[in-house]
Amino acid sequence: MLQPEEEIPLRIQELTSNLKIRDVMARKVFAVTKTCTMRDVQAIMKNNSISGVPVVDSRHVIGVISVHDIMNAFEQNWMQDPVADHMTTSVWTLEEEQPLSFAVSAFNKFPYRRFPVVNSKNELVGIITPRNINVALIQELSRQLTALETEGGGISPPTSSDTLTFHRTYRLTRYDFESGGKASAELREQLRARGIQPKIIRRAAVTCYELEINIIAHSYGGTLTLFIDHDRIRITANDFGPGIADIDQAMTEGYSTANDWIRSQGFGAGMGLPNAKRLADEFVIQSGVDMGTMVKAIIQLNPKEEPS
Repeated sequence: MLQPEEEIPLRIQELTSNLKIRDVMARKVFAVTKTCTMRDVQAIMKNNSISGVPVVDSRHVIGVISVHDIMNAFEQNWMQDPVADHMTTSVWTLEEEQPLSFAVSAFNKFPYRRFPVVNSKNELVGIITPRNINVALIQELSRQLTALETEGGGISPPTSSDTLTFHRTYRLTRYDFESGGKASAELREQLRARGIQPKIIRRAAVTCYELEINIIAHSYGGTLTLFIDHDRIRITANDFGPGIADIDQAMTEGYSTANDWIRSQGFGAGMGLPNAKRLADEFVIQSGVDMGTMVKAIIQLNPKEEPS
């Protein structure tokens, strides 16, 4: 049985807590019956730019045909065969009333890129894909940030009367390099005003800047949150995809997925995440393909030892 917390970044758990699968799924479903031919399915996939369709019998899901099945049928000259001869009959479905976190877990656990969604009568009522989830997460985050702006007059103003405590969230947009560095610049000023050692200021500002640019250059957008108290600086970066397939590889100096345009802007050298980890006293990263990435870096204001 899928567990909603299984391998899900903490920020995604928070955002999905109030959403159900029915709130996110696509209700327009292209389904076929078992008597349709493989050529019929090929035409449906091509005309609607989809990579798979459920097979139904009286609205109950009995199988799935994928683009791989179509390619195999074409090679074997099976295009006139009925779908029933070639469909996958072992089908995972999700229920529309389940929390959205169940869908996130399913995509983390299985290689499928879409799941049929059924109602309490086990009837097909929708399809859910990683894109549906990404859009929902972005909308939910935007709603929460808008609420903060409405209530407080700005994004996450300081939450304590203690002037030594600072807490602010910055919204970051894909490829908006002109805005990159605003959070790190404010962090630097906050630390200078507190009389923090220049070495610690530099470490914190560089770490913050690397995480800002990482979101702008490599994700669909997200947020960066700064929290400063008497003892430490906490920098938390959250984005909404495309996620990191191999975290160990991503943490290797020089490895980058940046395209030519990003490199032409002077970014994408593959040093961002490794630099942030090297400079931080504590560093945590969680990610899932198509699910986004969460990075948390902590820098102590009175460290026992300086990172090399």
